[in-house]
Amino acid sequence: MSDGFHWLDVQRIAEELADAYPDLRPYGTNFVDLRNLVESLEGFGARPGHPVNERILEEIQRLWHEEAEDLRGDDEDEDA
Repeated sequence: MSDGFHWLDVQRIAEELADAYPDLRPYGTNFVDLRNLVESLEGFGARPGHPVNERILEEIQRLWHEEAEDLRGDDEDEDA
């Protein structure tokens, strides 16, 4: 995934976070830290007119949690 993305790409952000931070728990990450994590992702770039807000961060956190659960589930299936 080399093309750029921004705050409105919440599903992409969640996928990137799940891949980049497999040991972090989404719901254990506060919004300040979440924002910093997203801004540090390769390919991320904020766009004028599309600022981040609490609603976007909540959705990213929810989707990240789902992605992380899916990844953990996939790993467990491979071990079985």
